[in-house]
Amino acid sequence: MASSPRMRNALTLFSSNDCVLCHRVRLVLASKGVTYDLISVDPQNPPEDLIDLNPYHSVPTLVERDLVLYAASVVSEYLDERYPHPPLMPVDPLSRARLRLATLRLEHDWVPQVQAIQMGTKAQADAARKRLKELLTASVPLFKAFKFFLNNEMSLADCAMAPIIWRLPSLGVALPKDGKSLEDYGSRIFRNPGFARSLTEQERRLNELPV
Repeated sequence: MASSPRMRNALTLFSSNDCVLCHRVRLVLASKGVTYDLISVDPQNPPEDLIDLNPYHSVPTLVERDLVLYAASVVSEYLDERYPHPPLMPVDPLSRARLRLATLRLEHDWVPQVQAIQMGTKAQADAARKRLKELLTASVPLFKAFKFFLNNEMSLADCAMAPIIWRLPSLGVALPKDGKSLEDYGSRIFRNPGFARSLTEQERRLNELPV
């Protein structure tokens, strides 16, 4: 089935309602102030448009005219280059590489723990909570050293990290004892109007926005 004429003429995002990877892309879009059409997807029952556009039938999937992109990292970097203001990556190559590596570690180490808690068996969820707590504890010094994640300005790495921090209460994962810097980090991100715009109604119920 061909994509609709509207989809071919507008920026369209296929996204599930509660997914850290989809939330990551929505946060990039909100931070840029970009208008787009959102198509909510049940990953277990993808629509025909998505099946035709993306060989993996996965979300997030971004469509802009004849361009189809998938994988949160690819979509996020494209959006940062396509809409350069405000920039979400530093100018110098060393800092950019450092943040890309940190984001890769989030994808490989942190996101699977979130997914195991949300969709795994009780044993898998319990093990994932323990591992996620260990990752949070190990990261505390990084949040003490910088205003944002490994940087003094908000970046694409924060767009990957913030959706995880937002979900901690609903995942049953408490901050470490020395986690004040993580709490402060979350408050800085969550107070940003763009963060509120990035949330679906389902995600909004997972936590509370700071006053």
